[in-house]
Amino acid sequence: MMTTQTKQAFWKGIRQGIPIALGYLSVSFSIGILAVKSGLSVSAAVAISMTNLTSAGQAAGIGVIAAGGSYLELALTQLCINLRYALMGLSLSQKLDSSFQHMIHRFLTAFGITDEIFAVAVSQDGQISAPYLYGLILLPFLGWSVGTLLGAAAGEILPKLLTDALGIALYGMFFAIFIPPMRKQKSIAFAVLMAAGCSILCKYGLPALSSGFAIILCGVLTAAVCAWLFPRTHAEQEGQS
Repeated sequence: MMTTQTKQAFWKGIRQGIPIALGYLSVSFSIGILAVKSGLSVSAAVAISMTNLTSAGQAAGIGVIAAGGSYLELALTQLCINLRYALMGLSLSQKLDSSFQHMIHRFLTAFGITDEIFAVAVSQDGQISAPYLYGLILLPFLGWSVGTLLGAAAGEILPKLLTDALGIALYGMFFAIFIPPMRKQKSIAFAVLMAAGCSILCKYGLPALSSGFAIILCGVLTAAVCAWLFPRTHAEQEGQS
């Protein structure tokens, strides 16, 4: 039976998850369209969204599936793209209260960690409880799944010209993520341009290389070069700790 404090924590998470859910609803609409355009069924698109709550991971995964890539290629692609969630989970684990004593709560809430959910959760004062995190994850999860369903269904009935236009929204979100920090830090601008250059080289210089392994190569190579050229100083680490 839920106590008053547990209910309050849950509903606080629900309220704070509403803006995230609305954003996910629109972005995942593009994921649904992309999946159907790549040859997947509506049910397959929704199943992917319900089991892999990540826009970049899904977009790359759908590309690998559409190209007939192997399971190994798909797994490595997801590992490289979504590895940041493991780091977010480790950081967030420092704020968990005693309600997370049972490992099942850690597993279930770890599944729902995304960039936006992590940002909201980690900004809370003091420790956070399992009911709060469940509430915070619930609506974004539903918004992402429903948005994919609507997009996939629309992709099957709307004319190609319109679906092509709607599908651009996903890439617009990616631009909105990296353009502002690019203007502030030359290291980020260099990373974005290098990744784009590597992608072009893979596309036209290594046509036999599949899209999944091209993503892995570009991501790992860019990260390694940027870590070498732009190492974080001790003062910067202290300032962000």
